[in-house]
Amino acid sequence: MTKISSHRHHQFTRADLAHIASIAMQERGLEPEFSPEVHNQLDLIAAPGQDDDPSIQDLTDLLWCSLDNDDSKDLDQLTVSIALPDGTTKILVAIADVDVLIKKDSPIDDHAKINTASVYTSARIFPMLPEKLSTNLSSLNPDEVRLALVTEMIISKDGIVQESLIYRAKVMNRAKLAYDAISAWIEGIGSAPAALCSVKGMEEQLRAQDRVAQLLRKRRHDAGSLHLEIFQPKAIFKNNKIVGIQEQVQNRGRQLIEEFMIAVNESTAHFLLKHQVPSLRRVVRSPDRWLRIVELARQYGDTLPADPDSRALSEFLARRLKVDPIRFPDLSLVVVKLMGPGEYVLERPGAEAIGHFGLAVQDYTHSTAPNRRYPDLITLRMIKSILQRKPLAYETKELQGLAEHCTKQEDAIRKVERRVRKSEAALFLEPYIGKTFDGIITGIAPNNGWVRIFNPPAEGMLMSRTQLVDIGRKVHVQLVSTNVEMGFINFALASK
Repeated sequence: MTKISSHRHHQFTRADLAHIASIAMQERGLEPEFSPEVHNQLDLIAAPGQDDDPSIQDLTDLLWCSLDNDDSKDLDQLTVSIALPDGTTKILVAIADVDVLIKKDSPIDDHAKINTASVYTSARIFPMLPEKLSTNLSSLNPDEVRLALVTEMIISKDGIVQESLIYRAKVMNRAKLAYDAISAWIEGIGSAPAALCSVKGMEEQLRAQDRVAQLLRKRRHDAGSLHLEIFQPKAIFKNNKIVGIQEQVQNRGRQLIEEFMIAVNESTAHFLLKHQVPSLRRVVRSPDRWLRIVELARQYGDTLPADPDSRALSEFLARRLKVDPIRFPDLSLVVVKLMGPGEYVLERPGAEAIGHFGLAVQDYTHSTAPNRRYPDLITLRMIKSILQRKPLAYETKELQGLAEHCTKQEDAIRKVERRVRKSEAALFLEPYIGKTFDGIITGIAPNNGWVRIFNPPAEGMLMSRTQLVDIGRKVHVQLVSTNVEMGFINFALASK
């Protein structure tokens, strides 16, 4: 790790955290900066992608909207809902056609292929594609006509996707909406945001989309999809000063997009399967360490079957969330570690699907975020090859290599983001050395432990441990020291 300053009392800033993030990227084999070749290619791109393919439909008159984080500028998808006479609902999801501007094996594509995704840290975002594209020319920005890949799904009254189509279209975003404000409005605890009110018919649109999303959600959970809450706090900056740390809450707005994206990812996998082409699948394997999960449930006085069963695990998690919401993030993390991470694999036509254990689905791909995730851009290109009756964008052997590479880089990105979160928390807590906090023990080693404090939400090391401390116990701790550069936060047990 490169030293930022040898001065003991160096006042860390947002720029220092961005520097820490940049070094962490390099250490993990990721590229924090764009090359001169990328900038040269970028200089030649002056307008959104154009295509005079006569099969492209014009859907710019529909009431499309985007729903994302407050600060998101890379808008990958739009949604719209149309009620049908028989009581079913047509949901359309538009995905930005990034490929129309960024061709395979061009310098910009090569950079995207190295990193495989945008890396989000609070101090600095490292976009997969230059911002001139990802937040402008290839983003589905309000009041701009853009080319997209549209997945059209017919959803029954009880939340079954009965049929789906994929085709190319022109679309236009009528309202840029944010999760938290929309959730508050849906749940009746906040007023309708201006972007919603200003478009006639948009309020009814969102209510209809929310209703269908909740149907899809119920059906998925009934099938055994897992509800997990992982502890991932985010630093809040005002100007360049860190002013807080907060956790992202799961709410109705996020659920709306989550459900539609899962449905699109399944529909995409089915589309590629139907056309007998190899595809890059997103899988979570049936857990090898299932018996460890069974033992974990037994510690809570619960019973799971001897063979992997996502529905039984889902019901166990739901019971624990209800009984003990405070410790649920720690239980979620243990379950995630025992299940093993998601990965990308090549799936050949006719081969048995590995499936996604966590979502309780058999056929699943990543296709909804081509501005910020490379596997989605690969899938977009494969679909366009089929729609345009052209040779496939990727050969089977190439897809195999990309699946392994994307899995490896995803792990690297996860480590970078976690590393920087630790430095952010250390910076925020620096002025509170000597203060005491309420927390919970999350891990134990022979000579120390780990503790998660509630307010602000942060994790650190418990410097020494006594025999009285065990995992899940609520404790009172004193902040002893922090090291922003290394991301260390050290606590000691304190008496109330």
